[in-house]
Amino acid sequence: MPMFDSALELLSPARDADIGIEAINHGADAVYIGGPAFGARSSADNSVAEIARLVRHAHRFNGRIFATLNTILRDDELERARQLVWQLYDAGVDALIIQDMGLLQIDLPPIQLHASTQTDIRTPEKARFLQDVGLSQLVLARELTLPQIKAIRSATDAQRCTLEFFVHGALCVAYSGQCYLSQAHTGRSANRGECSQACRLPYQVVDAQGRFVAHDKHVLSLKDNNQSNNLAALVDAGVRSFKIEGRYKDMGYVKNITAHYRRLLDALIEERQDSAQPLVRASSGCTTFGFAPDPNQNFNREFTDYFVPGRQDNIGAFDTPKNPGQAIGFVTQMGPNWVELQTSDSNTVLHNGDGLCYYDLQKELVGLAVNRVELLSQKKARWRVFPKDAVASLTDLRTGLEVNRNRDAHWLRVLDKKSSSRRIGVWLHLADTSQGIVLTLTDEDGCSASAQAPWVAAQRQLANDPAAALEQLRQQVAKMGNTPFAVLGVQIEFSQPWFVPLSVLNPLRREAAEALEAVRAQAFTRLPRAAAVQPPAPYLEDTLSYLANVFNHKARDFYAQHGVKVIAPAYEAIEELGEVSLMVTKHCVRFSMSLCPKQAKGVIGVQGTIKAEPLQLINGKEKLTLRFDCKACEMHVIGKMKNAVVQQARKALAEFSPASAARSAIAVARD
Repeated sequence: MPMFDSALELLSPARDADIGIEAINHGADAVYIGGPAFGARSSADNSVAEIARLVRHAHRFNGRIFATLNTILRDDELERARQLVWQLYDAGVDALIIQDMGLLQIDLPPIQLHASTQTDIRTPEKARFLQDVGLSQLVLARELTLPQIKAIRSATDAQRCTLEFFVHGALCVAYSGQCYLSQAHTGRSANRGECSQACRLPYQVVDAQGRFVAHDKHVLSLKDNNQSNNLAALVDAGVRSFKIEGRYKDMGYVKNITAHYRRLLDALIEERQDSAQPLVRASSGCTTFGFAPDPNQNFNREFTDYFVPGRQDNIGAFDTPKNPGQAIGFVTQMGPNWVELQTSDSNTVLHNGDGLCYYDLQKELVGLAVNRVELLSQKKARWRVFPKDAVASLTDLRTGLEVNRNRDAHWLRVLDKKSSSRRIGVWLHLADTSQGIVLTLTDEDGCSASAQAPWVAAQRQLANDPAAALEQLRQQVAKMGNTPFAVLGVQIEFSQPWFVPLSVLNPLRREAAEALEAVRAQAFTRLPRAAAVQPPAPYLEDTLSYLANVFNHKARDFYAQHGVKVIAPAYEAIEELGEVSLMVTKHCVRFSMSLCPKQAKGVIGVQGTIKAEPLQLINGKEKLTLRFDCKACEMHVIGKMKNAVVQQARKALAEFSPASAARSAIAVARD
């Protein structure tokens, strides 16, 4: 296996085992997947048996499977979580992704532990602490810049922990683990996998004087993450695990995006193979694709590389949280049940079942589902489109309007089929001995296995045409069929030009391949569990607020052992009933709307007139206050928990955790 700090890991998501298997087939070095509970995606759960099936497939290629157990846990859930971890370990899972530090206080198997994005790793000090308490892989906050990532790598030990970074997918506007909007408004906790996605809603933005700054804008909705152009810089900064977001995503998304980043990482590895610090893949095998990967083909809100190159003012998807797709042409005519389009590129082909869309006069995205299409003129690139819905019902559809395609039916049909092949390279050596013919397979990882056919079966027949027989033998022995192997080279060493019939060669090759798979399985090693440093590393501070997400007594014990004196319970404990920060985010509405005092600094006639005064967000009856911490360059979304949510949550706590319910009742009385 490759050295720890030279290996690049492509880490893909899986909603279920079948998607996980295709992620491995399309080049993933590792896959993360939710178990039957506690996985921070409430509708992406999987049985232990299904995860075991995925594990078996991944391990054939020295791939790894990481199980997510990254919600915060109530006291009554700790024992069930402990039992689940043992079941996952017995199923062969390689690592556990966690948020709740209480898990470090219970009897776990020697499974490797990784820090979830929910642990909110933004500083070198936080990263060093998590490394020192025994976490072997740290997924960093998405908001970090390259210099900040480098600083974290400098503060941690590359031989003790790997840095993981999200390179693609949907972006949470809040620092992960620091959003309580869903809990406050609906009782569904994002820290327990039930986010209601209030950040994707439209809001009125009102200033301190009551003036409208924005009308029905999705000001908390961000474009999707895409770090395709930054991979080399991220490697140089110290990132070694490249994570794709999307445990809710479908098979086509995982196939396409995994293949896209597989190609980019392989190109980077190839580019640096002769450098002073060569890079390697974290798993075995080479993947070939039956399609050209293209991230634009999947659902996206347009792309941003977020804060990696520094703060930018175009990270928002403020007009719509939907998929706007790619511009393909313009409306030229309209009929009673059809729309004529002229495509901008004559090579663009429309298909029955495509999804088209456009912006109406209010800048809202309107969908136009295609029933069937007719090509009117290849030369003029004109198409007649018959929508599924009545043309008259399509708001503001008119001639001259630009149309996008956000669903390519042909593309989706390609990905519905077998679209990749992953094989492990092997060298074949065929030789004769006094006992018979021996076929030896040696793979790219150095594993070797042999199979022998006795002379009784081969009958020691000499070939009539030695040269032709040798070439035919070379071709036949290299046919690896449905095995996970691909032949890199064939060496035949016979003392005589023997003729080997297929009835002998085929079972010999099959037996050798099965033996090599068995050897590889025997050679596979589990990831080690890191030991915490002793004496226990002190935590960064001695006081923790609700933002630390401490929801059970084991988590409280953990922080107490690491020197914390005052530990407030998690927001989900229903003790913070007044106005608090319901979201902490690096995204700044003022900056995105060119209302930041720092942007105005030095501008004649403007300097001093723009101040970081609070703004208000309004959606129906919901009102939130935006406050700006300019020193930290952060925004806080301020609000309070609804009374109905408080009452509902208190009943739930009384059922599951009487002690927590009692503390909550005291807090309500105090409030």
